[in-house]
Amino acid sequence: MVVELIKPKAGDSIYDPTCGSGGMLIQSANYIKAHGGVVGKFVDVNLYGQEKNLGTWAICKINMIVHNFKDSDIRKGDTLSSPKHLVDGELITYDRVIANPPFSLKKWWASAEIDVKSDENGKEIAPKYNSVVSDEYGRFKYGIPPRGYGDLAFVQHMISVLKHDGRMGVVLPHGVLFRGGTEGKIREGLLEDDIVEAIVGLPEKLFYNTGIPASIIIINKSKADNLKNKVVFIDASSEYKDGKNQNTLTEENIKKIVAGYDGLETIDKFMRVVDMSEIKENDYNLNISRYIDTSEDEIIIDIKAVREEIAALESKEKEIDKKLNAYLASLGF
Repeated sequence: MVVELIKPKAGDSIYDPTCGSGGMLIQSANYIKAHGGVVGKFVDVNLYGQEKNLGTWAICKINMIVHNFKDSDIRKGDTLSSPKHLVDGELITYDRVIANPPFSLKKWWASAEIDVKSDENGKEIAPKYNSVVSDEYGRFKYGIPPRGYGDLAFVQHMISVLKHDGRMGVVLPHGVLFRGGTEGKIREGLLEDDIVEAIVGLPEKLFYNTGIPASIIIINKSKADNLKNKVVFIDASSEYKDGKNQNTLTEENIKKIVAGYDGLETIDKFMRVVDMSEIKENDYNLNISRYIDTSEDEIIIDIKAVREEIAALESKEKEIDKKLNAYLASLGF
């Protein structure tokens, strides 16, 4: 679904900074293939990824070979502390960036280069939330995320490697939409720069390792004129196939979400395009429930009509009792 939202095209360079076994990259390539982006026997796409876990990185490399993407560039290492895709010390930029980074990564600052101070006994002093990150690539222009939540560190890395006309999609926990403090300031900066195009709220229990509902944020550095200073909100929390231990998105669910995103027409309790002025009034809070009302309509009860109906029933019961008593009396009872 994320691939269908960012719509990669033939000739694109596509990058996943937390690529895992490469699923999102292969889905992107398959999307391009399905839309005619094939040259000879090969899909016209350039795939790039980085993965921290050695075993998963190896699986990803094999996965690329199996799917005939032997020229893909998959690097090993921690993306936040040591991005590997560089040219002359500068980050490479891409047409599409896509990722499902680890949710609310703790101690993400421990992997990034941070000016950590020590006390007089040589013991390290835990860095404060706003510890200065020594990042030579200038990725954190909107602010340093809290040490307990690495979500917006990944987002800012992805934005920094996105071309000026590029689009990106990232799966994140709902907390990034409304948490305050530094994250609120980062969110404000993203919105003020008008690069947030859409927020999609997903159902709960979609992932193996957590039951919490997630969200998708679409970033577009070159928004269409009809979307400038606006954000698309989609509440897809009820769009799923129920499962015993895990819910799934069906093709029908995905088509509805993508059609709503593409159509840009208000759909009651599902989709709405919100003007930036309204978001500012909400202090840049992107919690979906602030913009889409999903509450059930109250059933209005006409008390007078109910009383009249009860009175009519009681009258009928009395008439039946009267006839029954007369019948029983005729029988000698």
